Amino acid sequence: MMTEPHITELERDIIKEILNIGLARAADSFAAIAKDKVLLKVPDIQLIEVKKLLNLVATYENTHVIIQSDVKGDFNGATLMLFSDDHIVRLSEVCLAMVEVQKGELSVMQESLLLEISNIITGAMVTQMANILKANIYGSPPKAPKSHIADSLKDILVQHPLFQPLVFTVITRFTHNSKSVELPLLLFFDSNTFLKIRDIIRTFQLGKNDLKETD
Repeated sequence: MMTEPHITELERDIIKEILNIGLARAADSFAAIAKDKVLLKVPDIQLIEVKKLLNLVATYENTHVIIQSDVKGDFNGATLMLFSDDHIVRLSEVCLAMVEVQKGELSVMQESLLLEISNIITGAMVTQMANILKANIYGSPPKAPKSHIADSLKDILVQHPLFQPLVFTVITRFTHNSKSVELPLLLFFDSNTFLKIRDIIRTFQLGKNDLKETD
């Protein structure tokens, strides 16, 4: 009988620190596009029931443009970056110097911008996780599915239905002319990956495997 995987508060903190290292690297690259200060943080780690997560994604699908990038290799997961109409207008003004941006269907330039932002942030997180955890993982090129995103995630989430996926909620915040824009991002892994990450962390020896940012 399989038991519910468990993660301690210390292990949560270690995972958050690993992600924060990757996000710090991403912030510098994103700042060049946003042309102003960028702050990235990892406020929460949650274990969410698969059904609830799929419902959450389906709800966002009705109100946001969702950019998806899969995490492959030793780990199996995905990131979803969520852009509302207001986010897209603000990013278009700041990053593309567009004026009087209309809400609605994306232009080619706007979609390319969203893909690039997602690529920068996901790529930085995945690279740092690979370096620190000594894992062979990589992010696939981001894509902008038009519908039924939850269906494309089921292979990641339901391999072991008795387990809950590990979900990180990340808030990307950048400022321009003192105005702040927050972009939510969901990063999640399947149960096998959850256990792999937890087991790697448990092998860390205090004082010998300090978390370090790597090139």
